[in-house]
Amino acid sequence: MKTVLISMAIMLTYQVNAQLMKTPESTVTQLFVATDEQNWPDVQQAFANKVLLDYSSMSGNPSSTLSPNEIITAWKSLLPGFDFTHHQIGNIIVDENQHTASLFCYGTASHYLDNEGENLWLVVGTYDFKLKKTEDGNWEITSMKFNFKFQDGNKNLPAMAMEKLK
Repeated sequence: MKTVLISMAIMLTYQVNAQLMKTPESTVTQLFVATDEQNWPDVQQAFANKVLLDYSSMSGNPSSTLSPNEIITAWKSLLPGFDFTHHQIGNIIVDENQHTASLFCYGTASHYLDNEGENLWLVVGTYDFKLKKTEDGNWEITSMKFNFKFQDGNKNLPAMAMEKLK
């Protein structure tokens, strides 16, 4: 009986997660919620098999095409080092076609790490996403570009968060 209940719970969870990917907006929203919760399977589900990831406006590094696992590995080297992260998106504009979509949104990322100095690092910018519709009617992110505007707070927190993970 216990096995049947667990199996039903897993199927319900998968069904609810699949329903969350039914629009481009819900897919992007789920990406950020899952990232903050460090729910890496849901992060992976939001991405296509290959994703053009571009944070060049903030990092100076060129964009690159990565697998979801490569993205998650990179994010795991930083985000779990913070006590909390909070990604907030808004002012969402979607241009949806039958099989593809573009989504623009504002984004604010708060990163909190309790320490002897300032505890917060804030990053603000906009995002440009490209998505494709899958055969089962869900949406997957194929491109994610961050357009950096400014950062505030303790700019040493990322290094501190990475050090905490060692």
